[in-house]
Amino acid sequence: MNATERTPADLLSSALAADPARPLVTFYDDATGERVELSVATFANWVAKTANYLQGDLAAGPGDRLALLLPAHWQTAVWLLACSSVGVVAEVGGDPAAADVVVAGPDRLDAARACSGERVALALRPLGGRFPQPPEGFADYAVEVPGQGDRFAPFVPVDPGAPALVVGGAELSGAGIGDRARADAAAAGMPAVPRVLSGLGYDSWEGLSYGLYAPLATGGSVVLCRHLDRLDAAGAADRESSEKITFRAPSAGS
Repeated sequence: MNATERTPADLLSSALAADPARPLVTFYDDATGERVELSVATFANWVAKTANYLQGDLAAGPGDRLALLLPAHWQTAVWLLACSSVGVVAEVGGDPAAADVVVAGPDRLDAARACSGERVALALRPLGGRFPQPPEGFADYAVEVPGQGDRFAPFVPVDPGAPALVVGGAELSGAGIGDRARADAAAAGMPAVPRVLSGLGYDSWEGLSYGLYAPLATGGSVVLCRHLDRLDAAGAADRESSEKITFRAPSAGS
């Protein structure tokens, strides 16, 4: 690891410099048939736009708390990296009433209204589509973000040792995320440059590690599957073969 590659945002920058065209996040929703594949460059562009929105329009900065009420989804991964880029603490499943910003999916809007700060809603529709009717009291992510800048620079340098993520009651720094993700990859026996299949949720460290951080930290990629349990054995085998999976997350789809 290069000494400057400490936070998830640093790791994404290194991946972009090394090979921007390679796949980074491939997302399936087996309840809808959706499949989205994002190269490093495309993913990084979404992260930059979201970070600009977070820092600029939402006026969030280092140390602010963002309650992330989203499932395992490619747009959730974007928000996690955007928070890392700005220095905002992403609290997965956090209490909206205690947050400066809340970001919620369509099934968590009622809970998200407890936030007295900025509220952002994601429709989680295929291809990043917007809500047919914007939810009252929320900004629609799909409306607000596409016009943001394609390059991002934080107003204040992000401290790798500062809190960056809260999940499952544990708090991790930006540097701690990368360190723990690498340790997970080594302990699990991931091959070099893994292509990981994960059907785990993002509501636990294990799900976040296998479904985002460990592949990013090891120069690999992830095939993130929502509702993977809807595939039968033959369908699951076809998925692993067609996506050239080299490592399957424990209990994926359970």
